[in-house]
Amino acid sequence: MAGGGIQTSPGSNKAYPGNLTLYVTFTCIVAGMGGLIFGYDIGISGGVTSMDSFLNEFFPSVYRKQAADTTTNQYCKFDSQILTMFTSSLYLAALMSSLVASTVTRKLGRKLSMLFGGILFSVGALVNGFARAVWMLILGRILLGFGIGFANQAVPLYLSEMAPYRYRGSLNIGFQLSITIGIFVANILNYFFDKIKGGWGWRLSLGGAVVPALIITVGSLVLPETPNSMIERGNIEEARLKLRRIRGIDNVDEEFYDLIMASEASKKIKHPWRNLLQRKYRPQLTMAILIPFFQQLTGINVIMFYAPVLFKTIGFKGHASLVSAVVTGTVNVIATCVSICGVDKWGRRFLFLEGGTQMLICQVVVAIFIGSKFGIDGNPGKLPQWYAIVVVLFICIYVSGFAWSWGPLGWLVPSEIFPLEIRSAAQSITVSVNMIFTFIVAQVFLTLLCHLKFGLFLFFAFWVVIMTAFIYVFLPETKNIPIEEMVVVWKKHWFWSRFMGDVEYPSVVEMNKRGDLVHKV
Repeated sequence: MAGGGIQTSPGSNKAYPGNLTLYVTFTCIVAGMGGLIFGYDIGISGGVTSMDSFLNEFFPSVYRKQAADTTTNQYCKFDSQILTMFTSSLYLAALMSSLVASTVTRKLGRKLSMLFGGILFSVGALVNGFARAVWMLILGRILLGFGIGFANQAVPLYLSEMAPYRYRGSLNIGFQLSITIGIFVANILNYFFDKIKGGWGWRLSLGGAVVPALIITVGSLVLPETPNSMIERGNIEEARLKLRRIRGIDNVDEEFYDLIMASEASKKIKHPWRNLLQRKYRPQLTMAILIPFFQQLTGINVIMFYAPVLFKTIGFKGHASLVSAVVTGTVNVIATCVSICGVDKWGRRFLFLEGGTQMLICQVVVAIFIGSKFGIDGNPGKLPQWYAIVVVLFICIYVSGFAWSWGPLGWLVPSEIFPLEIRSAAQSITVSVNMIFTFIVAQVFLTLLCHLKFGLFLFFAFWVVIMTAFIYVFLPETKNIPIEEMVVVWKKHWFWSRFMGDVEYPSVVEMNKRGDLVHKV
């Protein structure tokens, strides 16, 4: 039996045998690329809305206002509700589609939901790339949002179900790595497309989203379905064969039987949305809501906002946005890789707590530095080069802390803690909360910056304290726990165990060769 065991119930020591096969690694890499569409959109939309040619064509009033604005107030210079609404409207569409995606993912499978996401995103990218009027831009954003809603619903679940439990964290964080790569590539492309003569480079930026969309579309066609989903839809023997292939061994009976038991429990649930409110699901529902909520209040937005200004101060001038994108993007990708290497070794709690502490320190330091130079009026005057270098250093340390903690774990932990009977519905809650607060933060961020000034760093620092304390007190460690055995961590937790009195430990089952349930102990 490969690897060590974990205590799952009184007197039992369960560790599923299996290997990290080339087959499952490939499938998880391909599936993880579903994060590219989300990351590319995050990176591309901010850059396009700063291109003069784009603003002049679709938002001429905003363009004229910015051209006439000679203020030196760096806090309020970019406050435009019209542009913000254009950018953040995508998240409302993603919110709506994630609710539909829950049913698709549960009844038709994970890969079909990814396929829908890729197709919708592809169409949205083409509509935006060929846009001639504002209504086409809005339609394209809605379609992009629908695509992201489907992909973000299915991909984390797919990765958590396909990965061997000892490597689930590393493989699942491939989704976040794809998001960071998408952001990085989009920022680089924005820089060069903006320099195209004729002012049509924004079309390449928006239309280029079809490339990551095609990757996930084609990928979903060649990827296998997860054994969990096959069993859930009644394909028992096919699921057994698929589980043998992805684990690389013939003896998968123990894990397979647990999947069967989870499916049996799932079939008794006729209304998963209503069942989410049951007392025994209180721990999972709490995490499904609060983890994505906290993820959006880490302050990553305000930190990244100041990066180009500071790089310009250091002396990069017109190349500041490119250098900022390269430096922060590189830090983001490398730190996410650190998380991939360490999440199954150090655990989720350690990364959450370390990352939270690191972000808190950096936010306080940056608030002091920004406040001392930008002051209340937002006019920094001439910034010393040493000052900008120090602040940029702390920004990079902050970005690395986010990238190996709340960035990837905000998607990983919710996707691995839900029992099968509520998994799709609960993941929809996670995606919906993420999109709601991404929308809210994007909508009010520039207004808050204009009014709170450097105090906005301290505002987010306060929330980092709250979320770090929450993780310390309420989140149990989930590393090396098989996904269908996750009930154990809640039953043993000092607080959540009070909600789990009616929940039994995972059962031992016996089945015949056809996969029919024979006996349960």
